[in-house]
Amino acid sequence: MSPGEGVLLEEGRVAAEAVEAVFREERGLLLASLVRRFGDLDLAEEVTSEAIEAALRHWPAEGVPARPGAWLLTTARRRAVDRLRRDQAYAARLAVLAADAERAEPAPAPDVSGAGSGSGSGAGFAFGELPDERLQLFFTCTHPALAAEDRTALTLRCLAGLTTPEVARAFLLPTVTMAQRIVRAKKKIREARIPFRVPGPDELPERLPGVLQVVYSVFTEGYAASSGPRLQRLDLAEEAIRLARILHRLLPAERESAGLLALLLLVHARRDARTGPQGEPVLLEDQDRGRWDRPMIEEGRALVVRALTGGPAGPYGVQAAIAALHDEAADVAATDWPQIVALYDVLLPLTPSPVVALNRAVAVAMRDGPGAGLALLDALAGEPRLRAYPPYVVARGDLLGRLGRDGEAAAAYREALELAGTEPERAALRRKLGE
Repeated sequence: MSPGEGVLLEEGRVAAEAVEAVFREERGLLLASLVRRFGDLDLAEEVTSEAIEAALRHWPAEGVPARPGAWLLTTARRRAVDRLRRDQAYAARLAVLAADAERAEPAPAPDVSGAGSGSGSGAGFAFGELPDERLQLFFTCTHPALAAEDRTALTLRCLAGLTTPEVARAFLLPTVTMAQRIVRAKKKIREARIPFRVPGPDELPERLPGVLQVVYSVFTEGYAASSGPRLQRLDLAEEAIRLARILHRLLPAERESAGLLALLLLVHARRDARTGPQGEPVLLEDQDRGRWDRPMIEEGRALVVRALTGGPAGPYGVQAAIAALHDEAADVAATDWPQIVALYDVLLPLTPSPVVALNRAVAVAMRDGPGAGLALLDALAGEPRLRAYPPYVVARGDLLGRLGRDGEAAAAYREALELAGTEPERAALRRKLGE
């Protein structure tokens, strides 16, 4: 290879890395801005991809621009305008969407004074009053005309920037099934002419849970990545916390928005202790609690009180209370496991999820011994969504090992090794098998 070829390859690599970084950090904002302007999600996705391809062609030769995100947005907008000029079908569809938007009544001005208590509906707000365009579209994509699972999947994929396999993991579903859901949701938006607008105050209570679910799912992928070289994706976790803060500031009377923010803070406070020097996972019982973020924990605890005051607790408030009990304990032995099990007993009817049942079984094992926990895990063996869920298989291996059933524990760890998505998880499981 000649020196000139080497320089070109290096410039191409730098440009590709710059495109990837910008795309990862700003894809949601880019799509949100384009959808807000043109009212068409498919068009926004297509011209976003075209802008990325243009960047990969031009940046190696011309250099990475000072404001790469603005470069991509400008390029995508130009591509969209060109497409609309050529495609009369697109133009006709957008004309209908514009007419629908004009007929829609504007939402009243927001009331974010915090007046009221309990889990009231909080504020209504217009498009321009949400400080983040992604949150604007989070609300538009939670339209009741879409099935609940479809709208959450669509928002995670198209606006939160998760890949289809990552979204599938959040739902414990095969990737092919999730891809079909996303296509179905986009088709429904197009055929039902669902307008891209923020709901008014009468619609907000119905849509807010979907938005909270999306933000929580983004955090979950950041907390435990479904694939890749790292256990945690701190950029995603921190972005979810930022969005949760905006929601809580806009809707201070919504106790579940306080509960979600509390939960994210109390879990994220342990981030520095969750991995070892080589990025390997460190179990809760082995973590150096001196590395936990105490100011973040105190902020989360104060929000838990707000989330649990004024009426029946919601699922995020209960999960935040569980996280607070973990964070308050000096070590695993000092943790109030009976109270944690009692909180899971409250949470399970609110969120009848196999993952909640799995976490409750682990808490029961800590309270009553590994045999009791294993019996509960074995009762969940027929749950299809847990068959390919690594934490379930790992939990069984741990409890089998504590009971001295080493052969069965090793078999469980081998199964988990096949399912693990990140290299740190696989390395940890190989060590367990070696032990």
